[in-house]
Amino acid sequence: MIRPFVLMAGLFACMAVAQAAASDEAEVRKAEAGWAEAVKSRDQAKLDGILGAGLVYTHSTGIVDGKAEYLAKLKSGAQRYDGLETSDMVIHMYGDTAVVTAKIHMTGATKGVPFNDKLLYTHVWVKQGGRWLLVAHQTTKTQ
Repeated sequence: MIRPFVLMAGLFACMAVAQAAASDEAEVRKAEAGWAEAVKSRDQAKLDGILGAGLVYTHSTGIVDGKAEYLAKLKSGAQRYDGLETSDMVIHMYGDTAVVTAKIHMTGATKGVPFNDKLLYTHVWVKQGGRWLLVAHQTTKTQ
């Protein structure tokens, strides 16, 4: 009689893990949307809470910024995003880490020079203190 109990306990444990993963994935999707909105609106306070302290932000140009440099560029207007449209987003969960890949169409300007780029991007999110923080961003130009 112990075997059916063990099987049921295992089944419930698997269901709980699957529900937690689905919940985390939904939180990461929400974090992605929050990042896009904060970048477009240049919301420094919101971005400060979204970006991890050790952020590595690699632009499609090959320029790499840390958190302070990236926020300073947005604040000064040296980096401006007017439009961000994502598609084909895929989220892979690894415990308290999420790797997000997607296509993105970004418009804006860098140092006053307009851009209209179609890109692939990878984001790495880490859950710390109950919040999802963006710790790595990398874009690659595509057609």
